[in-house]
Amino acid sequence: MSSTVLVIDDMIDVRLSANFLLSNHHYQVLEAESPLQAFEILEQQHVDLIILDMNYSMDTTSGKEGLAFLDKLFKSEKNIPVVAMTGWSSVDLAVKAMQQGATDFIEKPWDNQRFLQIVKQQLTVTNLQKQNKVLHQQHQEKSPTLIWRSPSMVKLAEEIEQIAKTDATVLLTGENGTGKSSIAMLIHQQSHRSHNALVTVNMGAIPESLFESEMFGHKKGAFTDAKENRIGRFEMANKASLFLDEIANIPLAQQAKLLRVLESNEFEMVGSSITQKSDIRLISASNANFEQLIGEDKFRADLFYRLNTIELHIPPLRERLEDLMPLAQYFVEKHSVRYGGKKLTLAADVEYKLKGYAWPGNIRELSHMIERAVLLAKSEIISADDIVIKGSSMSAVADKNGGSIAFMTLDKAEQQLLHQALNKTSGSAVEAAELLGISKSAIYRRMEKYDIKS
Repeated sequence: MSSTVLVIDDMIDVRLSANFLLSNHHYQVLEAESPLQAFEILEQQHVDLIILDMNYSMDTTSGKEGLAFLDKLFKSEKNIPVVAMTGWSSVDLAVKAMQQGATDFIEKPWDNQRFLQIVKQQLTVTNLQKQNKVLHQQHQEKSPTLIWRSPSMVKLAEEIEQIAKTDATVLLTGENGTGKSSIAMLIHQQSHRSHNALVTVNMGAIPESLFESEMFGHKKGAFTDAKENRIGRFEMANKASLFLDEIANIPLAQQAKLLRVLESNEFEMVGSSITQKSDIRLISASNANFEQLIGEDKFRADLFYRLNTIELHIPPLRERLEDLMPLAQYFVEKHSVRYGGKKLTLAADVEYKLKGYAWPGNIRELSHMIERAVLLAKSEIISADDIVIKGSSMSAVADKNGGSIAFMTLDKAEQQLLHQALNKTSGSAVEAAELLGISKSAIYRRMEKYDIKS
């Protein structure tokens, strides 16, 4: 089905020229001689793109009629892209039109090839936005409720609910695998921008030479391999949220370019002199030590302060063991559906084994471990023997032969040692006490303190 373009101009020869060019390239064309007539057409027919002359017989130089049309159109929330055009070479008017919501600008008389390129690009952007909305709706339908029981994560959920409704820039910190991407999605879903899709970029995967093109887009011919116009991530995320994962990996030379956008909300596509406005909510994430990077001149302090208006730290799984079993059961259900739908449950002895491990890979590691257990399960009940942990669970926390001990609070270390001992003795508190070298009353006191069941 061909796209429909509405051409608004008070000069009939201009409308005829545009109609002839677009029709020859299989577009459906509608014509309006004034903004008033254009709104009458928009009430009756579907339009994919508007070509808007900025000057009319009432006022041939200021562009006021065109700007008034843009203001009224975007207040109506019709979400139709607009390409502004004028016979007067005016950078100021072009800027004003873009600020009012126009998505591109062309001067009359136009170059036919450039005219067609702009039309094609704007329709491509519109189609991408529609696809993003569909994907966003599908993701929300499939997105699970995050399973948080621990006090630290319950507190984090309350903070997220409070800040999500604002446009504050958020920096998520924490170890790999703690769920920063899921939390970024949660913040977006609870924001007023949730009607558009979250745009995600892995900054560690972008070559330095392509940084500007990826983030801000480029015009055809801007560099050797620029064979087509391409929109950047900031334009894709317009009116939505932009999630920059692994943000500490941005090369120092490119950090100034990102800082400029965050400070001014403006950017230019590579090869273009037209400044575009950026209306995004920025969420970023990293497991890096920014204080160390700044001290080593590997990360700009001014950029860091722009990123961490709100900083949320996601604690590692070993510090929130209350979440471990609910998450494990969720992953059992998720992977069971993925691999055939067989209903599986976790045996009681699984808890001792899982809680006796330090989880260096956090939630991601737990998901992979449960996925393997689901695939290899021989019955409908997954036992501790079905859970394969690399190395012994005891050595994951402490090495009796002088190796390193994972840093944690004494309470956490004591809890893990209790779980390990109970796991090794199949839940026997008496035998676990002997293994740990403490009395029966001592182990029962500790089990009661940490709400551990034998």
